[in-house]
Amino acid sequence: MDAKPPSPDAFLIRRTMDEIAPVADKATSYFYALLFLRRPDLRDLFPVGMEAQRDRLFKALLTAADRIDDPAALTEYLAQLGRGHRKYGTQAHDYPAVGEALIGALARYGAAVWTSQTEAAWIRAYTVVSQVMIDAAAADEQTAPPWWDAEIVAHERRTPDVAVLTVRPGQAYPFLAGQYTSVQTPWWPRVWRHYSFASAPRADGLLTFHVRAVPAGWVSNALVHRAGAGDVIRLGPPAGSMTVDHSSGDGLLCLGGGTGIAPIKALVEDVAGHGVRRSVDVFYGARHTRDLYDLDTILALKARHPWLSVRTVVSDTPPDARSGPLPEAVEEFGPWEAYDAYLSGPPGMIRSTVDTLVRIGMPSHRIRHDLVHELVAAGD
Repeated sequence: MDAKPPSPDAFLIRRTMDEIAPVADKATSYFYALLFLRRPDLRDLFPVGMEAQRDRLFKALLTAADRIDDPAALTEYLAQLGRGHRKYGTQAHDYPAVGEALIGALARYGAAVWTSQTEAAWIRAYTVVSQVMIDAAAADEQTAPPWWDAEIVAHERRTPDVAVLTVRPGQAYPFLAGQYTSVQTPWWPRVWRHYSFASAPRADGLLTFHVRAVPAGWVSNALVHRAGAGDVIRLGPPAGSMTVDHSSGDGLLCLGGGTGIAPIKALVEDVAGHGVRRSVDVFYGARHTRDLYDLDTILALKARHPWLSVRTVVSDTPPDARSGPLPEAVEEFGPWEAYDAYLSGPPGMIRSTVDTLVRIGMPSHRIRHDLVHELVAAGD
């Protein structure tokens, strides 16, 4: 069946995005310049360094443009974005200024395709976008704070650049296994980065995160090399759709690369906690054997649960390789027709694994992962 053609507004919006893609950095810089000129008070809501912020804005626009003809998916994405923006202090009256700056930047850098019809399409789209986000934030405000302060109660270095942090939120923090949150440290105000929960919800309310320090990573290096017991970090709301459908008895195929093993471990604990015997196959991948920093924990789970299978995949594959060993191992040990797949790890690993699973016959709707567009949605 032929794909449904895009609506007129979607066509104009996507054409604008295609036009400004080569100069996205300039367009987003101009957007923020216009915004802060008109509303200098909003500058305090953003981090000192704006490079990553500019990149996130363009990715958010691309994601919204991709979903413009899918109201349900667009609403879900925008609602999560609206809830996530509460932690910045964003208010309903801030949205008009954002819209004016956005239209101004698009008109300037998309001038070759900009018409009155294009402007009208963007105004209609932004009106919907802003209202969904405002409504979602208002609804969320009735039941949840904009952020949670959490005290670090344990800090364990597993490798020179990986730490396992256990934190105690100051108030109840509801989430689901497989989700993630955004984290702000006291050393870098207004700079948020995403980390998956490394355990299922616990009776004592404690949360666990696995953090790898990355080059020039402000938050990750602070959490690994500077943070310690007694320090207080800030958490945004939980987000992500990589959760288990407990109404199904199908097996789970779980792939965790590097610190991506964190949400996989949480999913295994979640299945165990529901007391239902269903096959769970875990593939734990790493570049080197020494990077399997959480293997003992995963094997301890395997020893307690006979329905759990664990395989390690270690390779010195160069970082610029097109595909890693994890997808190859998954294909070797198939078939997986009766399984739902859960993927967590570097973006390249996720993309190559998705390609492999689809190629060997797994329907795409049975493959769950949280990639860039969903992380942007959480307001990182």
